[in-house]
Amino acid sequence: MADDSRGFRLFGFEIKRQDLEDAKKKPSIVPARDDDGAGYITASGTHYGQYINLDGDDSKDNYQLIMRYRGVSMHPEVDAAIEDIVNESIAGGELEQSVDIKMEELKQPDNIKKQIKEEFDNIISMLNFNEYGHDIFRRWYVDGRIYHHLVVNESQLKAGIQEIRYIDSSKMRKVKQIKKKKDPQTGANLIEKVDEYYIYQEKPGQQNSGVKMSLDSVSYVTSGLLDEGRKKVLSYLHKALKPLNQLRMMEDSLVIYRLARAPERRIFYIDVGNLPRGKAEQYMKDIMTRYRNKLVYDSQTGEIKDDRKHQSLLEDFWLPRREGGRGTEISTLPGGDNLGQIDDIVYFQKKLYRALNVPINRLEQEAQFSLGRSTEISRDELKFQKFIDRLRTKFSALFMDILKTQLMLKGIITEEDWNLMKNDIVVDYVRDNHFTELKDLEILREKTQTLDMVHNYVDVYFSREWIMKNVLHFNDEDIEQMVDQHGDETEKLNDLEPDKEAGGEEQ
Repeated sequence: MADDSRGFRLFGFEIKRQDLEDAKKKPSIVPARDDDGAGYITASGTHYGQYINLDGDDSKDNYQLIMRYRGVSMHPEVDAAIEDIVNESIAGGELEQSVDIKMEELKQPDNIKKQIKEEFDNIISMLNFNEYGHDIFRRWYVDGRIYHHLVVNESQLKAGIQEIRYIDSSKMRKVKQIKKKKDPQTGANLIEKVDEYYIYQEKPGQQNSGVKMSLDSVSYVTSGLLDEGRKKVLSYLHKALKPLNQLRMMEDSLVIYRLARAPERRIFYIDVGNLPRGKAEQYMKDIMTRYRNKLVYDSQTGEIKDDRKHQSLLEDFWLPRREGGRGTEISTLPGGDNLGQIDDIVYFQKKLYRALNVPINRLEQEAQFSLGRSTEISRDELKFQKFIDRLRTKFSALFMDILKTQLMLKGIITEEDWNLMKNDIVVDYVRDNHFTELKDLEILREKTQTLDMVHNYVDVYFSREWIMKNVLHFNDEDIEQMVDQHGDETEKLNDLEPDKEAGGEEQ
């Protein structure tokens, strides 16, 4: 029997472990796909653009789609909703860091945890997140993705990441290039190899070529939302495109209607006598020119352009009257009666707010925040807080991806180590939501009230340990910690009592 580093030989046969790389290469007719919205191209193709058309959206590529999202974010109602979401997600002040990491569940030596914490703080410093965290999160939320270039010194890779630079999302996209081979047994095209890389284009849509960037040199975080084909990354603002367009049209039509129907117009009946038709029309035009007024509404700026050539007050109606009728007469046409109805506008505003996942009462100016019981918190506020937690979880990939690269470059961990420990490292955000505090206080209040009710039955029907586990919901670690703290406090009190007695005797 011969032994080697890969296994051992027995009777001419070699027994060894399966190579991990070979185990990963499983034959399949479809490529492995993750939720990054990368477009697939064949090994012989060169086109990696895609077309999407959702809810009247005419964006043909990432650049047009991102530009559309950015235009939507400038609308007043949408901007107010985005600011509310970003302010709720990224909290913290000048003396407190917005994000941190928790490693209580990480089973690693303290020196490894200390190095991980130092590198995380270094990443926060390179991102300047304490100052620009609000802007970084807003870019990610609006665009639906965010790119960062990880700058390293190739001659000194052990030094780690030297600089983190933001890349405009409209100029980057991720591409997966697949190479297929035909299975000789079934004739099916199997995936042999998948290459992933990034394409940077300074002028998207105007040039076909771009700069190819490697996968490990770019940090790429998406919203996690994809279209129905699972090929296109969407922003959280995508479902607000249609309601916003409808709201804009309703607002513009309301303004136009009010401008057209609000004023009372004059009707001029001009006596043209026995003048021929041509001269009668010319006579009327001469009179109209004296009072000519033309108002044009500009939907882009919301202003009214006045193209009048002569001084006039309102737009009037001019009607000829032949001989035999009454002479020149001026009467008035009343304005609209339902100018104060804006129910349609309010309907589309609420529809837009629901599309943005923001409670309507947060965007109403007259609504006031009140600190009450947690049972008084509306369901919309609860759903909004869960939505914020989901956003934070998605955004945490930014820190985790860069942290992985930094730790591997400096040789602190390997990729296998990261796969084992990544689920035990949690990105912790500073919370600024009053509902969380109210909920915790309300739960504590209910526990203490129940504890008062069962206090008389302690050591009669219920044991202290049962109460701590079933009423206070302590686990074994909490119970042990509470007992130790209670013992320490008791010893301190016992040490203070002789001093008090001595002091009393001296007096």
